[in-house]
Amino acid sequence: MSIQAGLVGLPNVGKSTLFNALTKSSVPAENYPFCTIDPHLAITEVPDPRLENMAKLYGSKKTIPATVQFVDIAGLVKGAASGQGLGNQFLGHIRDVHLILHVLRCFEDPDIIKAEGTVDPIADYEVIVSELMLKDLESVDKRLQRMDKLIKGAASKPAEKKELEAELSLLNQIYKALNAGDNNAVRSMVQQSTVQTVPLLSTKNFMIIANLAEHEFEDDAYKNNPHYQALVNRFGREMVIPVCAKVEYELSQLSSEDAQEMMGMIGLKERSLDTIIRESYRHLGLITFFTLGPQEAHAWPIKKGITIRQAAGEIHSDLERGFICAEIFNYKDLAEFKQEAKLKEAGRMRTEGQDYLVQDGDIVHIKFNV
Repeated sequence: MSIQAGLVGLPNVGKSTLFNALTKSSVPAENYPFCTIDPHLAITEVPDPRLENMAKLYGSKKTIPATVQFVDIAGLVKGAASGQGLGNQFLGHIRDVHLILHVLRCFEDPDIIKAEGTVDPIADYEVIVSELMLKDLESVDKRLQRMDKLIKGAASKPAEKKELEAELSLLNQIYKALNAGDNNAVRSMVQQSTVQTVPLLSTKNFMIIANLAEHEFEDDAYKNNPHYQALVNRFGREMVIPVCAKVEYELSQLSSEDAQEMMGMIGLKERSLDTIIRESYRHLGLITFFTLGPQEAHAWPIKKGITIRQAAGEIHSDLERGFICAEIFNYKDLAEFKQEAKLKEAGRMRTEGQDYLVQDGDIVHIKFNV
């Protein structure tokens, strides 16, 4: 699946360091702006203890976890929408991602250059969103210039003309809100409207990653960091993930045993990376279904709300093309009964047709004929 989360931020906020930790890759992370010029893409495994548990029950020889794609996008500066810095590339790469992860610096360090001078994560966020809105203003303006011609061309098609007139009304409202710099209004209009129009960068789904200092994770001291508190007050605690990118990168280079020891030394209770991956997966609208057997236990990522026939196509196109039915049960029931025979006795295993909507944790066996 080509569903991606993009790490976005001003230069030198810790994006590439965090990306390296997420992917254990070797993207340069030097102390100067625009080190990351091209968007670096990597695929990261989604932590899911259910997979290991099922592999043990089935004696599977190997496990294949679900994955999520992360993109490290070049650092942005004020004026990107008009081509400053690497603005055009940055904005183009953002258009391709489905979730924006705003990496915001919340620590003081005189040895690390700060593009905007002072540490102010709210201001950094607003710089980025302002640039996205300026680019959206350009896109909306171009669409508005075409609307009169499109509406006249649809004069003999009442349904099409009505849709275009509704879009014109929405575009005029969006244009006004963009001009006023009101991102909340723009986001609300797009989310509530059933009218289709040009895709907007400033309304993409997003999360906040607060990059903090190492010492602030002992006894959750980061909760008293004024920059972190400002982000929580602005976006809500559930939208802000605290992380120390430097520590996460160092942990990613260690064995599991050494990483656990280091976490204990600095008072880190859980890897922030696991939280980022899981929350990115959730915000991307993804769920997981499983196929199990003695050879492999396989976790499959799919968009929430798709049918079992469509999900079968993620395994192999022949399964979707020749789909007959599927035997389905859920991990929660397997964890309780341990064996398929007992699941059947309890009536927890069922046969579903092609229109069944797959649920997170479903274990499936597809019957097909090609």
